Amino acid sequence: MTNHYDHAQVQEFWQYVWERDDVYALPEDANDPTYVLGMFPYTSGTLHMGHIRNYAITDAYSRYRRMQGDDVLHPMGWDAFGLPAENAAFERKTDPQSWTEACIRRMREELETMGFGYDWSREITTCEPVYYRWNQWLFKRLYEAGLVEYDSAAVNWCPDCETVLAAAQVEEREVERSETSESASGDAANREVERVCWRCETPVDRRELDQWFFTITDYAEELYDGLEDLEDWPEGVREIQRNWIGRQEGARITFAVADHGDVDIFSTRPETIHGATYLAVSPGHDLARALAEADDEVADYIEDARERDPSEVGLSGIETDATAIHPLTGAELPVYVAGYVLEDVGTGAVMGVPAHNERDHAFASEHDLPVEGVIVPDGDTPLDLEEGAFTGEGVLEASGEYDGVASETARERIVADHDALAEDVTYRLRDWLISRQRYWGTPIPVVHCEDCGHVLVPDEELPVELPEFVRTTGNPLEEHESFRETDCPECGGPARRETDTMDTFVDSSWYYLRFLSPDLEDAPFDTQLAEEWLPVDVYVGGEEHAILHLLYTRFFTRALADLDLLDRREPITELKSQGTVLYDGEKMSSSKGNVVAPQEYGAETTRLFVLSAAHPEQDFEWTANNVRGAYDLQQTLYDMASTFVEEGDTRIETRAHDEYIAREIDRTIAAVTDEYERFRFHRAATEIQELARRLRRYRAYDRPHEEIYRRGLLTLAALISPMAPHLGEELWNKLRGEGLVVEADWPTAERDVSQYRLERQLVESTLADVRDIVDVAAIDEPEQIELVIAQDWKYDVARLVAEATDETIDDVDTGSLVDRVLAADLEGDREAVATFVVDLAEQVGRTELEQLLDAEEELAIAEQSAWLLTDEFGADVVVRRATDGDDSVGSSRPGKPAIHIS
Repeated sequence: MTNHYDHAQVQEFWQYVWERDDVYALPEDANDPTYVLGMFPYTSGTLHMGHIRNYAITDAYSRYRRMQGDDVLHPMGWDAFGLPAENAAFERKTDPQSWTEACIRRMREELETMGFGYDWSREITTCEPVYYRWNQWLFKRLYEAGLVEYDSAAVNWCPDCETVLAAAQVEEREVERSETSESASGDAANREVERVCWRCETPVDRRELDQWFFTITDYAEELYDGLEDLEDWPEGVREIQRNWIGRQEGARITFAVADHGDVDIFSTRPETIHGATYLAVSPGHDLARALAEADDEVADYIEDARERDPSEVGLSGIETDATAIHPLTGAELPVYVAGYVLEDVGTGAVMGVPAHNERDHAFASEHDLPVEGVIVPDGDTPLDLEEGAFTGEGVLEASGEYDGVASETARERIVADHDALAEDVTYRLRDWLISRQRYWGTPIPVVHCEDCGHVLVPDEELPVELPEFVRTTGNPLEEHESFRETDCPECGGPARRETDTMDTFVDSSWYYLRFLSPDLEDAPFDTQLAEEWLPVDVYVGGEEHAILHLLYTRFFTRALADLDLLDRREPITELKSQGTVLYDGEKMSSSKGNVVAPQEYGAETTRLFVLSAAHPEQDFEWTANNVRGAYDLQQTLYDMASTFVEEGDTRIETRAHDEYIAREIDRTIAAVTDEYERFRFHRAATEIQELARRLRRYRAYDRPHEEIYRRGLLTLAALISPMAPHLGEELWNKLRGEGLVVEADWPTAERDVSQYRLERQLVESTLADVRDIVDVAAIDEPEQIELVIAQDWKYDVARLVAEATDETIDDVDTGSLVDRVLAADLEGDREAVATFVVDLAEQVGRTELEQLLDAEEELAIAEQSAWLLTDEFGADVVVRRATDGDDSVGSSRPGKPAIHIS
């Protein structure tokens, strides 16, 4: 190669041209554009390879859809609020807004340098009042619809971030067991689980605070059931959401507690009710609070338990003076306040069945409570309930009229027979805690008035803007008196403004809607456009957002639909979860010092490599050697185009091998189109590389045909342009393609190549067979290679065998198969036909028989590709049809020409 592709010089020019011509702007008259969206970035300051991979995927697909003739909506914005920005600003002795704005400027410049094709006229920034005004407006609408609650709750508190964490923002990790921990046997003796902040990994505390919640639990069932319809979402993401929502079927059972009314519990095993030996409620249960008022010891226990993490509370508990009445037997059961019973799981109360529940058994053992077995396994195996609970299915005993009934059957009968039991469904999902004790977020539009209570800020006073930043270790808004102290919108009296700000996942739960109409001043989004343009066609991001972001987005969409602001209940049609970029086996991370800057290898090489390295959903290793392959492909294509333009040396007359190249161009178009449709950019890159190799070989074999070769180079330019747009544009320009390639039509095949895979398979298998013969026979310089295509009747036999075979051929009676084929009265000799049927049964699978070209197609493909054998072996190549009676060609069959080498 003598021509060098200077990517830096090229990309600067073409970015100027694209911006000048505004090629990425969505036309004003667009009708239902293809909406392609990458999860917008948090404004951390610089782009990393995870960003590049995400946005390279959306950009390549967006460019492909434009070339297919679609109007494409491909916007970009900034997830700009959040505690990390506040912390970063504090460390740098600046304010969060200045820091964030600087980060955005830097990151936008990097995105533009990479050549990503965004409609920047739709850019949104969540920390700007013009955006978060609508967070506040939507909060009010949800409040009015009964989807917002203000409640005192034990919350997860990060002492380092000094803020509340939602349940999904608390992670568990194993740590070395402390010296004060109880000893245990086995490998787990030195390990224990610690709950930590998802952001800073600081151990999480528990605190009692007044908090704002979105009641996402109102939609638990719909969110769960709706996952079945998301066929174009990764199953892994759907399963993560299923587990998080945590649907459980069981029964609600009512226990009467003397002097305290009824207490409901939820159980997935109501058939074990006769084994209940105590009732336990969580420290936050209403009954626990009521009992604490009359019992100081209970009150002290509750206070201690609610300040500690549930994992630290363990099997602790306290017996109360209350007594529960068993709803079926009338027996009196002790009532405990127990740390292992969680306030936000089920009803916050459990019936203790130590014989058939592991946690109940452990608690009973700790507090010397009776263990009464009521289910035994089928057979005579005795149970040792002192060692642990039996949690399997079996037959009931000590259960009155249900003795001897299978547990699965008794489960339904007991619920149906007693009024105190009713079928019920519960969910693990908890309401979405949105309160955050920090400055850099959307102010919650509420004031607290002693006379009026919680009062919403009127719409005309929105947005409630953040005041000037005050440096403090706690919540700066608490320290900002002019912000905090205000007047009540209802009575005009003194009031206190809410100083919590919203969880930043509120910002990202509806931002895809704002992109539709980012400059709209009287509503958060244009409802008419939402009706026409939604849902998002393709959404790309990391699987780590399966719960926090994607679940909240699905909730928001449903809530807005119920507010008559949307007519759709699912926001996204197809979700793509991109894999991780690894370096030395680990995820790239600044803290690990293994980050490769996107600019290090240039925009084009980086983009092409991250797309061609692996399937978008797979992790892949960043290696300099593999990056070199992406670089070399660019240089190869550039050299081919430059050489063609500068040297010419072509012909206009047509020769036999020209048709092979013409069809190979069409076959590549078909293959690459398939791969782009499936987001398999790595395979598209391989197809492009193979066509380039074929064209170079074609040019080396003979002077190329002017029109065919130029079309091949233009095709390469167009096919690679979604992945390497600067290169594609430069090649297109050199070859005098019409207009810009970014606005060009996607290449189309000029021939019928619907069976391109079979055509390629025939060529490749034939080449491989010739090589094998040459190697085995040790033929140094073959003079002639003869390819003999099977007789017509053999193709008829293959078709009949495939049609007559419901199973694999190995499972079919060969004699019966021969009779069926002979009954068709084919042209060939009956004995030869019968022998061939048996040969097919022994050598070929049914699937292969169903995927055969016909005789004329095989003959044409063999003739067109014969030059490859001549080029490789220097031999004359003869392609002919077999004739009956020619013993030398008896081995030929459909898809497998007979080969003779002399």
